[in-house]
This record gives sequence, structure tokens and C-alpha cells, in this order.
Amino acid sequence: MDCFVDVVFVVDGSDSIIDTEWTLVISFLNQLVSRLDIDSGITRVGALTFSSSVDSVFNLDRYTTVAGVQSGISGLVHQKDGTNTEEALDYVRTDMLISAAGGRPDVPNVVIVMTDGISRNTADTLVCIMWKLMKQDTCSNEHRVCLMHACL
Repeated sequence: MDCFVDVVFVVDGSDSIIDTEWTLVISFLNQLVSRLDIDSGITRVGALTFSSSVDSVFNLDRYTTVAGVQSGISGLVHQKDGTNTEEALDYVRTDMLISAAGGRPDVPNVVIVMTDGISRNTADTLVCIMWKLMKQDTCSNEHRVCLMHACL
């Protein structure tokens, strides 16, 4: 049985991430996507980096092969500024997990947030996360969203 899924990596590129950690994150993501079933179309991958603002975005429909996704990940920019997690999560919700950006309405969404610390605005970050989770519980057609926090 094939398990279709749309995966978005939300990667902290703030100034608290030192260059050696950034290199480890990029390497980890490239190794991780090598294990996903991207070439068949079962898995779609998108990513963005965030710092004071959202940057280095590639949508779910941008790459259709593992090699393409790895190229996109390797091209992510380490911004080295603040930590605006709430803006990044809002961007994912409103601009990436939509049909126009390659999101599939009948496929579960997995959003993986990789960060080393606290958002600039913790309350707004929590609201952004809770909005999606509450929406999921109240609308039977809403996609499942998994949020993971990886400490660097």
C-alpha cells in the first residue's frame, strides 16, 4: 500500500545557528530525503528557511526527483538574523500547503520544524500551530499535520 504524503521542512536559519550546525542540518535533510519515495510521486517535498523573515522557499511541486529535492535543500540560504517562527508557519499554511503550490487536497501534510530555540514571538507561534490543529479536529476533510521540534 502506498502512503502518499506532502512534506514541508521549515528550517531555522537564524543567527544562533552556527555555520557548522547549518552544514549538519543540510546534510541531515539530504540524507533524509534520499529515503523518501519522491521519484514515484508518492511523496512531495517543499522547504523554506526562516530567520527574521521567510526565505529560500521551494514549493511542493518544484522538484519531482530525490536529486532535485537535494539540490533545492543544498541551495537553502542561512540568513543569520532573528527567529520569526510564527511567520514561517503562517507562510507554510497559507502559501505552501495549497493546490497552487503543489499541495494535494487528498493527501496528509507533514510539517517538520527544525529550530534551536524559542521564536521571537512564542504566543503567535503557538496560535499558528493551534489554529491548524484545531482546524484539523473540527473539519473532517482537513489534513493531518505533524509538528516536530528538532533541537540542534
